[in-house]
Order: sequence, then C-alpha cells, then structure tokens
Amino acid sequence: MKRNFSLFIIIFISFHCFSSEISSTEAKANFETSIKTISEENETVKKKWNGFKIKEGTLNGVAYKVVFPKKANASKNWIWRARFWGHEPQTDIALLNAGFHVVYIEVANLFGSPKAINIWNDFYDFIIEKYKLNPKAVLEGMSRGGLIIFNWANQNAEKVACIYADAPVCDFKSWPAGQGSGDGSKKAWEACLGSYGFSEEVASQFLGNPINHMEYIAVQKVPILIVVGDADKVVPVAENSALLEQRLNSLGWELNMIHKPEVGHHPHSLKDPKPIVDFILKATMN
Repeated sequence: MKRNFSLFIIIFISFHCFSSEISSTEAKANFETSIKTISEENETVKKKWNGFKIKEGTLNGVAYKVVFPKKANASKNWIWRARFWGHEPQTDIALLNAGFHVVYIEVANLFGSPKAINIWNDFYDFIIEKYKLNPKAVLEGMSRGGLIIFNWANQNAEKVACIYADAPVCDFKSWPAGQGSGDGSKKAWEACLGSYGFSEEVASQFLGNPINHMEYIAVQKVPILIVVGDADKVVPVAENSALLEQRLNSLGWELNMIHKPEVGHHPHSLKDPKPIVDFILKATMN
C-alpha cells in the first residue's frame, strides 16, 4: 500500500510539472502573439506617399512614419527628416528612387531639448532593430529642425553619415526668442521654454545650442550641407548658419553652404535638388 501511494505521488508530481511546462510554453506563445498583435495595431500601412509604400505607427505614444523604396539599395541607407513632413519633398523622393528609406518621428514642439533627444534615441534603436537599416543615418532638418539634428548628432555623431540642414535654427535665442534681428515667435518661444524647463533668464545664459557645441561632429568629421536664403528675416543667417560655420572652423572642421540670393526663409530646399542629392550620395558611398 505504501509503495502504491509513493508511486501515485511520483506520477502526480510528474504530471503537474509537465502541465506547468506546457502552461509556461503556452503563456510565452500567447505573450509573443499579443506583442505582435499590438505591434501590428500600432503600425498601419497607408496607401501610398508619392507613389511609395508608407507605414505609420506610434513608439512610446509618439507618431512616426517610414516610407519604403521600391527596392532598397545594398547599403540600406535612410534619411531621417526632423520637421515639416512632406514639405518640399523633392530630395526625399529622389533618394527613395535611389533606394533610400525615409523616416520621421514627431518632435516638432520640443526644439531639440533633452526630451526630443530621448525620443530620437529610442526611435533610432527601434528603426535599426526592426528594419535593419544602415547604422549611419542621413539627417535632414528644416528651420527649427536644425536644433534637433545638430543637438542629436553632436551626441551621436558616430551614427550619422551626413547632415543636410535647410534654413536651420542653430540658436533658439535667435528664433523663436527673437533676441536678435529676426522676428521671433512669442507662442513658439513659450513652448520652447516649457520644453527645456527654463525661465527666460536661464535660457538667455544657456550654452547648449548648436552654435555653442559641435565638438563631436567635428571629431567624427561628419559632412554637413546647409542651404540658406540670404534674405531670411525669420532665421537670420548671420545669427544661425554663419555662427555655426564659425564654430566648426574653430574646431578644425568645415561645412558646405549653398546661398540663395534675395530669397527669404521660404521656399525651403532647391527646385532642382540635384546638388543636395549628390552631396548625400557622395557621403553615403562607402
């Protein structure tokens, strides 16, 4: 009787462990399925963007877009737009035709602040892991997009193939604060202060704008192209791109600048984007 009872206990324990293992395996499978389902729900395929497939989704609650070339190039290159999605898209379209992906995540009202940097850090990791793109991105920033591309690049220059900036803000004291010759924007300045958590007094003494740093970009010798309108009264060249160029020169590096005579802040880009595209293709050849 004792022997039969012992045998029963052994069988019961073995069955329980086996059942637990099955339950654990099933739970893991269900968890992975649920994660996949959430991912699929958060990322949807839209019809087309200028003839190319586009996916839209959210990462940590922040909206993003990924546009796919009809055939990716061998290097899996990509251009990361910082601001004004779809505005003057001629460069993006030309690069899509050259096999580049185009990506975007919304940080418009964060003005290159640490909050924006953190969003970009997470998005970079996500893009590289999910889509297996080239570890070096091409950065594209128009107007206020200059703040995030230069601030992020100076912390992550080893991940940057090149930078294309268009009428870029390089010092928030120029825009949106309007403390120089430019018009400024009271509403945008309030949003900027809120993003950084600064008072006006602290902001006026801040030395973390692109015109104040760029050291790591210079060390890594990241190629930079800036396109400016010489008559820009919103983001004056003398207070932004010119000072950025001086800063880089003092660090032993340089940038390329295309001037548009008698042109203001708009239109961005070039009607024929070939000089921009050629610059990017050359920087990503290796």
